[in-house]
This record gives sequence, structure tokens and C-alpha cells, in this order.
Amino acid sequence: MKYIGAHVSADGGVANTPKAAFEIGAKAFALFTKNQKRWVSKPLTEKDCKLFKEEMIKYNFLPEFVLPHDSYLINLGSPKEDGLLKSREAFIDELTRCHQLGLKMLNFHPGSHLKEVDETTCLNTIAESINIALSKVPDVMAVIENTAGQGSNLGYKFEHLAYIIERIEDKSRVGICLDTCHTFTAGYDLATEDGYKKTFSDFDNIVGAEYLKAIHLNDSKKELASKVDRHDSIGKGLIGTDFFYRFMNDSRFDNMPIILETPEDSLWKEEISYLYSLIQDK
Repeated sequence: MKYIGAHVSADGGVANTPKAAFEIGAKAFALFTKNQKRWVSKPLTEKDCKLFKEEMIKYNFLPEFVLPHDSYLINLGSPKEDGLLKSREAFIDELTRCHQLGLKMLNFHPGSHLKEVDETTCLNTIAESINIALSKVPDVMAVIENTAGQGSNLGYKFEHLAYIIERIEDKSRVGICLDTCHTFTAGYDLATEDGYKKTFSDFDNIVGAEYLKAIHLNDSKKELASKVDRHDSIGKGLIGTDFFYRFMNDSRFDNMPIILETPEDSLWKEEISYLYSLIQDK
């Protein structure tokens, strides 16, 4: 079964997110548990957490299908000592907030070398950062999102993801979220049938299918291998509708959160309904 949703707003508090997801016909959702543009936000209260859990039950969402995203400020591979320390502290706080809310995963971008260190040094720093954070907070899985490779961001090659995972001490607590726009613009051809088959075969062989825990389902405004991160609405971009048909009828992507980060939130309900309509009766 496919569990599709979107990254809904947490304006007014995290407890508002299950209702927001329910209203667009979602079976999964993503959220920020704090202001994503600030290093520090006020802690979650017991009341916040209790109300969120009650709303999760009320609107019939399971924690396994909620995919929180961390702050965009965090760079777990930063070559700058101050930036790395702040990033690690903020990441631990993000994991802690997920744990308080009873959630199982935290989605994050791996990190950037800022053109100051080589890729291997940065990847080692990212792995070290994840290990430190997981040692401080129990239960929550660190779910690494692949990137488009824009700027100095790492994680755009499947080999980068495999390299990080290899260095994680508790591999039961690490996974991958594949963003389809990022995958496409990083150079993996999702638009053609042969490219689709090769992309996921390569992922299985290089990273391992067992590590795939979530999907960000987006079309792309930019071309294959452009390394530019510009999401588009479903079926309106350069990946195209054939991909979404293949994806929705591929059982490898059952039973995980599938999250829209498409640019027009007014279309989310329509996009979710459309995606479910693509499923062929077996």
C-alpha cells in the first residue's frame, strides 16, 4: 500500500499538522518540528507532545508514516569548527524533538564541504556527526536525503550515501530518503523505462534496498544531470507522467512515507488523488 502525503505547515504548533494532512487526503506527512530558519527554538512542552499524539490518533496517522525534516541551517559536514558544533547541537535537538513526539525518523540533507575540504573528509565528518547524535538520542532513525549536487552539497551520488552508511556504527538506525527531483537532476534518468530500471537497480547494488525508508515525490523544472534543485508539480516537469505511473505500481515503494514537496500547496490534494488514481488493480 502507498502512503502519500505532503510537507504540511506547522504554523500555530506541531499539533496542527495531522489535521492539515488529513484535509488534503494524505496517508503520510512531513513537518518541521521547529522553525527551520533558526538555530534555536523554544523547547516542546509536555502539552505540545500530548496534543500532537492525540491528533495523530484522531486523524489516524501512524508514526511510521511521518517524516520530520531538520533545519536547513544544519551542515553535518561543515569544515568550519563553529558551524560544525552548532550543526551537531541542532541535529541532536531535532532528534530529541522527534523522540518527544513519538516519531520514528528524522530526514536531513547530509552536508556540504563549502569548497574548503575534499569530499572524503566531508563524508567522514558527516558520518561522525550522525554517530555522535545517535549516541545521544534513542530510537529515532537518521534518514539521509540524497541531494541534487547543487553547489558544494554532497549526497548526490549513491556512492556518497553508501560511504556514509558504511561508517555508521548502528546501521539499524540509518536509512535513505530518495527525492525524485534530486535523483533526476543529479544524473539518474527516471524519465525513461530503462533509466528507471537502472536507477533503482544501481541503488540496490550500491546502497542496498533495505536502507530505503522514504520518498520525496517531486517532478523537476530542470534537466537531467543539471545538478539544479528546482521541484515541479506532479506531471508538469521534465520527469514526466510515465515515471509516476511506474512508481505508483511498483511495490518496492509500498509501506513507507511518500512525501510531496511540490511547489503549489493548493494542488496537493489534487496531486495526491491523481497519484492514487494511477494504481492499477491487481
